[in-house]
Amino acid sequence: MADRMARRRVKLYALNADRQWDDRGTGHVTSSYVERLKGMSLLVRAESDGSLLLESRIQPDTAYQKQQGTLIVWSEGENFDLALSFQEKAGCDEIWEKICQVQGKDPSVDITQDIVEESEDERFDDVSDTNPWVELPPCEIGKLEDINEVISNCLHSPVRREKLAIALENEGYIKKLVSVFHTCEDLENMEGLHLLYEIFKNIFLLNKNTLFEIMFADDTIFDVVGCLEYDPSSPYPKRHRQYLKSIAKFKEVRKDFLLT
Repeated sequence: MADRMARRRVKLYALNADRQWDDRGTGHVTSSYVERLKGMSLLVRAESDGSLLLESRIQPDTAYQKQQGTLIVWSEGENFDLALSFQEKAGCDEIWEKICQVQGKDPSVDITQDIVEESEDERFDDVSDTNPWVELPPCEIGKLEDINEVISNCLHSPVRREKLAIALENEGYIKKLVSVFHTCEDLENMEGLHLLYEIFKNIFLLNKNTLFEIMFADDTIFDVVGCLEYDPSSPYPKRHRQYLKSIAKFKEVRKDFLLT
């Protein structure tokens, strides 16, 4: 039950008259038949007090869009646009399947109807940047694919790159990934090691000094280098750690060598 609640945790947004996305609250979304609306509907109840934040019938001809794996965006009426930003991709996928089921669409699509007006498509372009959080999945072996997807999706937006870097630092996520790396090596879990390579490669692409300081710390650097040994395109792991430990020589500059 707790896992299901976490999957269905969302932020609700509505587009205001100034074409900015207003935060309407955080809650949990469900889909169920609402007699008053005569159809399957999306319901969002507030996390704080259980009050109803949204009650929206899934219309058969409304164009719903799924963006970046964790956003569902649609328009109700001519000037009333809504968006659900999910904490977890799994929850977004569940609700998306319900929407597609009502509309008779294949859940593999990212948009359920053709959008006639180009301006409608443009309205939805910046909603992902409005999202105040980047929710990282639990750091465990079974979630590595989801972690890799979340991080990859953030690379295309400067705003989300910044939020991702903050989340990684605030949650001590790099140390958690290192712990998972140890487990994958002990188990010889090559799939997990290949995913960790991709994850750390993308973290490097964020180009954030605060993250570099964590990854290059004395108690972390060899593990991070170890993750980069498992390039999926290479048939055999590299030996970066062995090189650094046995061949490379690091010398500290002595003060008496410095010219005064």
